[in-house]
Amino acid sequence: KLILLDSLLQEIKMASGTGSDRWLPIESNPEVMNSFLVKLGVPSDWEINDVYGLDPELLMMLPQPVLALMLLFPITEKYYEFQKEQEAAISSQTVSSKLFYMKQTISNACGTVALMHSVANNVGEAITLKDGPLKTFLETTKDMTPEERAEKLEADDDICKSHDDAAKEGQTRAPGREDSVDYHFVAFVQVDGQLYELDGRKSAPIVKGKSSSETFLNDAAAACKEYMVRDPENINFTMVALTAKMD
Repeated sequence: KLILLDSLLQEIKMASGTGSDRWLPIESNPEVMNSFLVKLGVPSDWEINDVYGLDPELLMMLPQPVLALMLLFPITEKYYEFQKEQEAAISSQTVSSKLFYMKQTISNACGTVALMHSVANNVGEAITLKDGPLKTFLETTKDMTPEERAEKLEADDDICKSHDDAAKEGQTRAPGREDSVDYHFVAFVQVDGQLYELDGRKSAPIVKGKSSSETFLNDAAAACKEYMVRDPENINFTMVALTAKMD
């Protein structure tokens, strides 16, 4: 009950904008996201690409390796129902000490947090960051709690500027800071042999089951399908992946 209350209080805080900043929502557009990653210090041999479907033949079209999968979906009652089920199981799960996880306390920053989760959990294993805002942030917050990392992000002017500059590059008019955005990003990564769903609105990372670098993409695709099956009448699901640079 305390976990659910904490989650509810965070939702209220984010909805009201009290105690937190509001950022410009970042567009689900690989070009915009890649601009943001470059600004953060992610080397150009890694990039965001569209995922056109979850069938095996469509997944095989992605440049390899695939390091993370991100799902964008509308926030509906189905999301909150699924969230309650996941929160109820958190106490029984074991999370790797290697996992990087942070809370989201900034309104409209779910895309940024999903991208940061995707990159941070592959630093050292696959990605070598250049000197820049993200490398500095990760080094500074490595021993912090998820909540402390969220507070640190609120005060990080370099990441905020990188985010806003990228958001303004989108093909559509960037919504204003005070606009209500009813879509949410979550990230899926494989760390230490387990698949994780990372959602800064939840009280902790969600362990989805065993995984490996070889099976990650199919495992993450199956996790995305869980959201779709729960809301079958909704066609507004979008997926992008963090992959090797396309030739």
